[in-house]
Formats: sequence, structure tokens, C-alpha cells
Amino acid sequence: EVQLVESGGGLVQLGGSLRLSCVASGFTFNDYAMGWFRQAPGREREFVAAITWKDGNTHYLDSIKSRFTITRDNTKNTMFLQMNSLKPEDTGIYYCGGLRTPAPDFGLKLSTAYDYWGQGTQVTVSS
Repeated sequence: EVQLVESGGGLVQLGGSLRLSCVASGFTFNDYAMGWFRQAPGREREFVAAITWKDGNTHYLDSIKSRFTITRDNTKNTMFLQMNSLKPEDTGIYYCGGLRTPAPDFGLKLSTAYDYWGQGTQVTVSS
């Protein structure tokens, strides 16, 4: 059974930090690109960051590029999102996804391209 389990969300003040984790099981983690998306109330799911399976190249939403860092540890089937200098507009449910793609960078920013999803973890940033 495929599982993606996010953790690390919570309530934080403006300017604070959180580190999200996503633990994968049930598929060959090394063969999958991994991504983080978020969804605020009343809005569509939005791409945040992704990391390729082949060489660990990273991609970011422009508005978070200087504040968030995505990494992965293939030995532990785990992906991380370090979030610094958090703002109220970062509030939302953060989902991790897994994507099997023949080209390392293909489809990373498209939620519809992803094969697997976790249940999400809530991030709330207060002002």
C-alpha cells in the first residue's frame, strides 16, 4: 500500500519557521520526483516546491524561493520542506506528492500529474 505521511505543521507567528516532513512507503522512492503543494481556504491547490528523482534538482514557486528549501533523503524515503520567514499568506494545508516521470523535470508544477498524495498537514501563520 502506497502511503505519504506529512508532519511538522502547526501554528507559528509571522517570521517564524517550520520544517515539514513527508515519509513515503509502498513505492520505490528513489524513482519518483517529489513535490509540495498547498491549499488555502477557497483556493485551488498551488505548487510550492519540487525535487527531481535523478539529480535532486529543485524548483520553487517564485514567492517562496528565498524562504523555503526542499530536500530529500533517499536512504530514509523522506522529503523535507524547511520554511523560514513565514508570512500569513503561507497559511494552508500542505500536501506532499510523488510523481513518476520519464523526464526528470517534467510535470513537477502540475498537481494533476502526480501519482500519489498525502493527507496534508495544516500550517497557520498568525500576524
